[in-house]
Amino acid sequence: MQRRFNDRPLLVFWEMTKACDLACAHCRADAQHEPSPCELTTDEGRRLIDEMAALASPRPILILTGGDCLKRDDLLPLIDYARSVAVPVALAPSVTPLLTPERMRELREHGIKTVSISLDGMNAATHDAVRGVPGHFDATMRTLGELKDAGFTVQINTTVMARNVEQMADIAQLLHTHHIDIWEVFFLISTGRGTDVNASTPQQNEDICHFLVDASQYGFTVRSVEGPFLRRVNQQRHEGVAGPATTDLYERLHTRLRDLLGEPTHDVCAPSAATRDGNGIVFVGATGDVYPSGFLPLPLGNLRSGSLVDIYRDTALMMSIREARFNGVCGECSFRQLCGGSRSRAFATSGDPLQSDTACILVSPPATSEASQPDG
Repeated sequence: MQRRFNDRPLLVFWEMTKACDLACAHCRADAQHEPSPCELTTDEGRRLIDEMAALASPRPILILTGGDCLKRDDLLPLIDYARSVAVPVALAPSVTPLLTPERMRELREHGIKTVSISLDGMNAATHDAVRGVPGHFDATMRTLGELKDAGFTVQINTTVMARNVEQMADIAQLLHTHHIDIWEVFFLISTGRGTDVNASTPQQNEDICHFLVDASQYGFTVRSVEGPFLRRVNQQRHEGVAGPATTDLYERLHTRLRDLLGEPTHDVCAPSAATRDGNGIVFVGATGDVYPSGFLPLPLGNLRSGSLVDIYRDTALMMSIREARFNGVCGECSFRQLCGGSRSRAFATSGDPLQSDTACILVSPPATSEASQPDG
């Protein structure tokens, strides 16, 4: 039975600042070089942590992100405060000169165990073009090695888009070679700077999901963000139920993965917790606005005038999302609780977060396709 998230979220993302030294092409936050004077203060951050601490165990995980969370001068005091009240914390910093080996050791000493960074291509030509900084690929590869050496559980975030879709197997090899623990694949949402980036098509998304199930058999966990249809694909394959057919893209990625890494070495590791925007996930913006997720720019309240827990539990939109009361194909789908589609993408494409997710092949089937069935 799927865990329900009516009472509390599983993950609380706090955008500590919009300040960041990168200019990524698909940035959700539309980051800027300097912090805003309106950002939540240290005391307001402690009150957010207190709310989470007041919940019974298991408490939500607080993920400190940005912009670049390393740009906050009070990062370590807030980490220490969360630790003192038994609120687990993970970090999602940017790879910049601020993330030094000395800083990594400091973060470990203050109790941080898990860090996520981004890798959006198999080489500098792709990754650097996405990140907007020459040399950033080399810096990222060096940083992920340093994070592993420092003893962190390392998560790599990859945003799949038209420019890197054919590189996914090669990215998987990089992760495998560097003993990365978690691969979180983001399916692009047209928000922030992402409106100028070409997203993958519904058929490509189906092929990519089958490939990701394959990739999860090589020793690292695979998860998706704004691509909950991965859970449907995983379940269909686990149960031996035929779903929408794959195309040559899947065959190319599957073959390339086997060529690079050989036969699978582990069981499938693609967890199926039915989280989605507003269901197990909540996002606190830099100035205290609360959203169903960082990709759904629809404020539901503000921490300066309300309670995070009350906003999460009692807002009409959040309740509709948790009950999977969707419109169109998503509302009729037998996978509406397990998957439920991306509410962020529904909002971006229709203005209604309860509409169907047009990136899912069940919602937007191709007119024609040359199909094949995935193996393994």
